Amino acid sequence: MVLAANPRAPLEGQHFQVVVIGGGINGVAVARQCARAGKHTLLVEQNDFASGVTSRSTRIIHGGLRYLEHGELGLVRESLRERETLLRERSHLVHPMHFLLLLNETSQRSALKVRAGLWLYQLVGGKTRRNDSNEVELKQLERALDAGHRWSFFNYEDAQCEFPERLAAEWLMEAVEAGAIVRNHMEALAVDVAHGRIRGVLLRDQITGRDQRVDAGWVINCSGPWADRVCQRSSIRMAKPMLGGVRGSHIVLPRFPGSPSAAVYTEAGDGRPIFVLPWNDQILVGTTEVADNGDPGRTVPSTDEINYLVRSVAQLFPKAKISAHSVKHSFAGIRPLPYSPENRPSAVTRRHILHNHADDGAARMLSVIGGKLTTAASMARDCARKIGLSATEPDTMAVRPGTALDPLLDDAVLEIARIGGVSEETARGMVEWHGKRAADIARMALVSAELRATICPHTSHVIAEVVEAYRREYAVTLGDVLLRRVPVALGACWSESCSREAALRIGAVLGWNEHTMGASLEAFEMERTAFLRPVGRATAALEAAAD
Repeated sequence: MVLAANPRAPLEGQHFQVVVIGGGINGVAVARQCARAGKHTLLVEQNDFASGVTSRSTRIIHGGLRYLEHGELGLVRESLRERETLLRERSHLVHPMHFLLLLNETSQRSALKVRAGLWLYQLVGGKTRRNDSNEVELKQLERALDAGHRWSFFNYEDAQCEFPERLAAEWLMEAVEAGAIVRNHMEALAVDVAHGRIRGVLLRDQITGRDQRVDAGWVINCSGPWADRVCQRSSIRMAKPMLGGVRGSHIVLPRFPGSPSAAVYTEAGDGRPIFVLPWNDQILVGTTEVADNGDPGRTVPSTDEINYLVRSVAQLFPKAKISAHSVKHSFAGIRPLPYSPENRPSAVTRRHILHNHADDGAARMLSVIGGKLTTAASMARDCARKIGLSATEPDTMAVRPGTALDPLLDDAVLEIARIGGVSEETARGMVEWHGKRAADIARMALVSAELRATICPHTSHVIAEVVEAYRREYAVTLGDVLLRRVPVALGACWSESCSREAALRIGAVLGWNEHTMGASLEAFEMERTAFLRPVGRATAALEAAAD
């Protein structure tokens, strides 16, 4: 059986009312908003959708409790409103999460200040705080913590999106359904500017190597940490940079004895706040804040950052004996924060800024600076208004029937299992990652045993989900599928043998020959290793020497 991805029709000479450069969560949100407003919209991404900063985030949907410290009440209010919208509309991807804020006698924040902040946080969010922690959970956590400190525990609620890649995929499909044209692996070489305004965009298809030019009424630069580079390549001159890049690094640990079942928010040794989060049957720890104006596509966690995060967890949970050897992998991304050299990275606003390039000699072009996962949809509405489109706030929008499926509803899972002839575990996985589209994938799975086969022996996700990714979700490479559309390769058990087995099973269904299979597997392993950096022997050796 040979199944091909969506054909990539040439774009040369076409006119688009809006061209969006950059296919992270922000770019996808803007393209969806513009397409829904009736504008002929093109979205281009140089790599794959959500493969940059979006996939390198801490994966939480939160109001930004720490933003209160900097007086950004408006940003907190906006974030909490967007959090509630995502919880309501994307309940299969965005889940409520219980957070425990931990302080000890050395903490830089006083208990009184934290109580006041939490009270205000809940007041702005319009909810009464629930104390969801139980005595057993607290006792277990207390036993695992460093007994040499006096710990104070504070409860609050936020949310987690374990796989923002899937959220981006859903918004991408909604953009396409509204009429947008989308291209991943399509680099914007330059914006064509003439007589003080933009005229079009020069593109290069990374798959075919062909250059193409399209006309554009508006260009929205959503390229994140690449935003200044897009302007430089387009000869758009500005008095100062738009961005001050800040690297955020994370480490991923296996679950360890005493690892928290709730999300822990606490201070590292230098007083910086960090998260220790249950994620994807593992523990995610982050993040750092280090100035980085290098190539965003080549950023990696430094040895110092890895050791900083390892020490933070080891000091918090000394009985677990965490070391650099414990780290499964690490990853880093560049936050595209506004250029603010006079401020510490933690003090730079996380609010999005829309830079109008009219004064730079490029009218009808906007660059999106800053922002965060939680507020991407809000940013997109602001962007639409800037170019003269209407955009309705979420609290006045009716939720369309069927847009959310609660993965905890056993009836829905049983129905998907029945439709596809798959196990309840597979059906639950389909619902959790694909929401309302799970039923269509289940019907596809019913066609053959090969489509119902699992992607690898360690997962319940099946080949039919892979076929859906290639057919309808604009996946081009094996990495597009296994790291983002059906992100099983982020799992705790994934290994090189899983990669080989997955390539064999997928290749058999897609009709790959031996050369295609080998090339696809090699490219995937290179991409996965570049993203999820294994902690090398040098890091562990340096840590041992420090001890």
